[in-house]
Amino acid sequence: MTDGAGWLDVCASDALAEGGEGVRFEWPDVRDDGRPAPAFVVRFDGRARAWLNRCRHMAVELDWLPGRFFDDSGLYLICAMHGALYEPDSGECVAGPCRGAHLVPLRCEERDGRVTVALAQPSNR
Repeated sequence: MTDGAGWLDVCASDALAEGGEGVRFEWPDVRDDGRPAPAFVVRFDGRARAWLNRCRHMAVELDWLPGRFFDDSGLYLICAMHGALYEPDSGECVAGPCRGAHLVPLRCEERDGRVTVALAQPSNR
């Protein structure tokens, strides 16, 4: 659901545990095939962080099970297809076939116990 100020309401703040499961959502920016883009939000270092759900090596979704974005340590986001590891605060790939590339960030804020994502166009880095 969107509000009148250009923000998408994604989930309750307490739905995100530090280094735990994330929440998947559809970001309404239309892809080449006319469908919304898959995206996700996780909590890391006390903050909610949102990304397009697309590995930078190949255009596949990262999670191996819905909402499972972190590796076993809870310190890195991991691509289930190739094992690429991404820093959850910067989105930089630090290991794997796309080393140095970045996930596409979405502007994310928490307000009144809710996680919201700006509908503005993200940068592709």
